[in-house]
Amino acid sequence: MPVKYLVFNIAVMEELTLTTPSILFSAISLIMLAYTNRFLAYAQVIRNLKGEHENRPSAMTKLQLDNLRKRLYMARSMQIYGVISLLLCVVCTFFIYIGLQTLAIYTFGVALLLLVISLGISVKEILISVKALEFRLDNVEAEKESEKQK
Repeated sequence: MPVKYLVFNIAVMEELTLTTPSILFSAISLIMLAYTNRFLAYAQVIRNLKGEHENRPSAMTKLQLDNLRKRLYMARSMQIYGVISLLLCVVCTFFIYIGLQTLAIYTFGVALLLLVISLGISVKEILISVKALEFRLDNVEAEKESEKQK
C-alpha cells in the first residue's frame, strides 16, 4: 500500500481498498455478540439480586447492585462505541466505493479509534468483574470458616 509521510515521520495511508474496512465487519460483529451476552447476563443477575434485596435487604446486596449498575453502564458504553465503529466502517466502505479516498481514510481511522476505546472499556470492566468475584469468593470462604467455628 502506498504510504505518505507527514510531520514527525508519521505514516498515513494514501489508499484503502474495499476489503480493508470489511475485514473489521466480522470482528466487530463477534465483539458485539460477546458484549450483548454480557449485558443480558448482567440483566439476569440484577433481576435476581433486586428480588433478594427487596425480600432481605442487606448492605452486601446493595453493594453488589451498585457494582452491577456501574458494570452495566460500562457494557452500554462498550456497545455504543462498538456500534459506532461498525457504522463508520460501513460509511468508510461507501466512501471508498464512491472514490472519496481521503475521507475514507479518516473515517476508517476514527472507526479504529472507537473500537480501541470500546475494547479498553471492556478490559476495565473485566478487571472490575474479577475484583467483584474475588470479593464474593472471599465472603463465601469467610462464611464457611465461621460455620466451622460454631
